[in-house]
Amino acid sequence: MTATHTDPVIERVAGHLDVRIFSDRARSGAAAGRAAAAALRTALAARDEARVIFAAAPSQRETLAGLRAAEGIDWSRVAVFHMDEYIGLPADAPQRFGRFLRHELWESVRPGAVHVIEPGDDPEAESARYAALLGSAPIDLVCLGIGDNGHLAFNDPPVADFADPRAVKVVELDEDCRRQQVSDGCFATLADVPGRAITLTVPTLMAGRTLVATVPGANKRAALAAALDGPISESCPASVLRTHPACTLFADLEAYR
Repeated sequence: MTATHTDPVIERVAGHLDVRIFSDRARSGAAAGRAAAAALRTALAARDEARVIFAAAPSQRETLAGLRAAEGIDWSRVAVFHMDEYIGLPADAPQRFGRFLRHELWESVRPGAVHVIEPGDDPEAESARYAALLGSAPIDLVCLGIGDNGHLAFNDPPVADFADPRAVKVVELDEDCRRQQVSDGCFATLADVPGRAITLTVPTLMAGRTLVATVPGANKRAALAAALDGPISESCPASVLRTHPACTLFADLEAYR
């Protein structure tokens, strides 16, 4: 069979994790978008409503673009969540993750329900509110990335807990994570990056029926190598993806080599 420009250049398995490496970021993101769209169609064929958790980061733009363009999805039957939010930013700050997702996807597709994290003056109460929303029914799809330090959502190595009893929690962000926000162009300086955030915990993310991970760029190389071939450990939170029964990871050669 002849390979096409939509085929991965490398396919492998790491634990239970399907890994698909593409020649460039555009192709890996497009493939992730197709996989996410397929998972949504499957969920909607089986149930009245699909529930999806999204990461909000520049690394997700190509995947979200693929979802914007996908056909055959009744978004009026989709409830959307996001996996983290800074504490202390104004509601209209451009760095707010709910705002990012509205611009990149939600305003275009018009989901039936949009659930946004609003830390306000009581982040602990907001964490409990959001946990209750998430826990009201199973999550069908999680679209996520891997941080430069191997984090999932804002579960950085110092605070990640694979057996966390909480569904949502307040965390302190480590310096590597905060530096990534500067290198990604989200903040001008390290001092501008908030030091705390609300995050969905690792067990909450891993409870999704289907996970689609998108990991582009050379800055992800060390984290991706640790996630795929290092020990399964909170020292690289993304390594836990190898234990999920229905997770596919899409990356480009810049991230994989």
